[in-house]
Amino acid sequence: MNKEIQTIISSLQNVLNEHPWYGKSVYDLLGEVDDSHVYIKPGNNGHSLIDLLYHMLTWAAFTQERIEKEPIKDMAAFDAMDWRQIDPALHNWEKGLTALKTAHHAIIDQLQTKDDAFLEEKVDYRKYNFRYLLNGLIQHNIYHLGQIAYVNKLLLQ
Repeated sequence: MNKEIQTIISSLQNVLNEHPWYGKSVYDLLGEVDDSHVYIKPGNNGHSLIDLLYHMLTWAAFTQERIEKEPIKDMAAFDAMDWRQIDPALHNWEKGLTALKTAHHAIIDQLQTKDDAFLEEKVDYRKYNFRYLLNGLIQHNIYHLGQIAYVNKLLLQ
């Protein structure tokens, strides 16, 4: 049985590209960002829009790789990717958004093959289970989406 997994998938899909209660979905709001100002750090010390996008991508990729049981060869290097140094030659808005969508699509596809017992399994490299990770990913997306909406609004003034 995968009733709880289906609920998690539904919640994730709702936040990503449907009609969440709080407002615009992740993909709708990220699609509205003017990429001409994504590298600007408000007050020269906060996170830029591109920082926030790639941080969200890091956790989506982490979740995807944990579900797929992909080994992490260098945990310190992976942890350094959490708030990576953004290089405009390598990191752009469209590329980051595409990667975020790809990672979430893979998460949903993999979850479709699992039953609810999977949610009790411990996540490799962490002290918590997949239920905590997946619900945390949804919350993480909402939290940083709020930051992106706010920073984007500041930069448009």
